[in-house]
Amino acid sequence: MRRGPVAWLMAGGVALLLLALPQGTTGAVSEEEVEHIATQLRCPVCQNLSVADSPSEMAKEMRGLIRERLERGETREEVTAYFVAKYGEWILLSPRASGFNLLVWVLPFAAVLAGAVGVLAVVRRWNVRARARPAGAAHPSPDSAYLERVRRELEATEGGPRS
Repeated sequence: MRRGPVAWLMAGGVALLLLALPQGTTGAVSEEEVEHIATQLRCPVCQNLSVADSPSEMAKEMRGLIRERLERGETREEVTAYFVAKYGEWILLSPRASGFNLLVWVLPFAAVLAGAVGVLAVVRRWNVRARARPAGAAHPSPDSAYLERVRRELEATEGGPRS
């Protein structure tokens, strides 16, 4: 069977189409994958929101870029590393637990522990003082000489005794 020039042209066209397609595409990316990465990144415009939650135009573009990079075959870590390289560690909503950022993870627990130790020390001191005080000496009564002196001073300043 002999092939004609039309068949060769069609085969060449199909080959060119296959070469023109981008290499390494993995097809459609699930929305959950895009959402997972977007929830880890801070929106540069609405700095207290994640890229997934932000309504800004910048966040929409970032979500599109995440989808585009995942469709090209990049992993979640590679996409996150791209944004960290572009914006710095600041772009991550939860900093990595390494180096200086380790303080962000350790200091809150250390502060709570130190506060609990402080409260326990104060309560213990109060209990020790309460036990050391005699039962009848809970409120010492003023002596009569002191009461007489206060009475005289009141009479001198106000002109008479108060009842």
